[in-house]
Amino acid sequence: MRYQFYDQLTRQASYIHDNLTVLHDVQASPFNPWSYTWLGRLSNATLETGIRITRRYEKLGFNIDAVSYQGKTFPVTERIVDEMPFCNLVHFKREGVSSDNKVLLVAPLSGHHATLLKGTVEALLEDHEVFITDWADAREVPVTDGTFSFDRYVTYLINYLEFLGEGTHMVAVCQPAVQALIATAVLSEQKHPCTPKSLTLMAGPIDTQQNPTRVNQFAQRYPMEWFRNFVIMAVPPGYPGEGRSVYPGFLQLGGFISMNVDTHAKKYLNFFQNLVAGKTEDTERFRAFYDEYLSVLDIPAEFYLETIERVFKNNELAEGKVTYHDRPVDFSSIKKTALLTVEGANDDIVGIGQTEAAHKICTKIPKTKRLHHVQEGAGHYGIFSGSKFQQHIRPLITQFINKHS
Repeated sequence: MRYQFYDQLTRQASYIHDNLTVLHDVQASPFNPWSYTWLGRLSNATLETGIRITRRYEKLGFNIDAVSYQGKTFPVTERIVDEMPFCNLVHFKREGVSSDNKVLLVAPLSGHHATLLKGTVEALLEDHEVFITDWADAREVPVTDGTFSFDRYVTYLINYLEFLGEGTHMVAVCQPAVQALIATAVLSEQKHPCTPKSLTLMAGPIDTQQNPTRVNQFAQRYPMEWFRNFVIMAVPPGYPGEGRSVYPGFLQLGGFISMNVDTHAKKYLNFFQNLVAGKTEDTERFRAFYDEYLSVLDIPAEFYLETIERVFKNNELAEGKVTYHDRPVDFSSIKKTALLTVEGANDDIVGIGQTEAAHKICTKIPKTKRLHHVQEGAGHYGIFSGSKFQQHIRPLITQFINKHS
């Protein structure tokens, strides 16, 4: 009922949004002299702020049309190369560039769409053939397609690595660092030819006891019964996934915002002031960020609950208790895959040392195939986007991949 109430509320808000949009379009028209006055800009700023508050943010596209490669510009074609109920594997094909150093970029299934990594994809495309996991919104997946568990996530990654074939490099951002490490170990145990050549884990919760953050403390504070009863809801009527149990995206978004309420409030105030002042570049940057940030998806309940229990409560990786389909996972079997871990010095979601712990778990990887990097001045999102990523982390990843190809 709580999800249904929220859904009805947002549908009703859409009528207010539409009316505000019409009024704003009339007032902000370049043919309206009022729009050029200070009072006109103040009025339009008020209307646009109201429009954004009442808007329902839908998934955006990657919209990557071209890439620079060796001093030249090449068109990029985006297409789905493999479809499964809960995820599409999307390939960004650089037309006219030979395919080399295939990279499987594993996007997190933690509330935001894979398009949050658009900048990551664009940066990696300069030197690599990029594929990304585009996770489905669980409310769009019919109940008849079954459940999506922790182990099924690992299976998806294994299937994608087999689909891409030998020589693939895997880069996991945040939450999927856990599943990516397990998938690599499972394939290594089998001496599978499609075991990734290198594995890059970026700000992932491998050992959640290291420098626990508010996220880790929150997960420990409440019993599993609380999570099942309070945050798990059924998808309301009107969606393909009607009746499916999910952790709604709006709850996850509320959690993200609650961690930095003052920061978000200040950004909205600055946006309003910049609209009045006519600072176009600043307002466009704000729109681009929040159009993506406020677009969220629902997470399958079984995957969310298992992640809370296995990763954040039981800390299974660090405790050596991880299983895959009820069989223990042997991380010492990883011997040939090179391992790069990246952390942000200012990360308030994944604490320092949590990702680096992968090196202690993977005991048989030679020193020549290991590297750990802490990026000074980078928060959680700065690990995979923004200037710190572009200037320091992306070149490091490319160098590491090239070295171990």
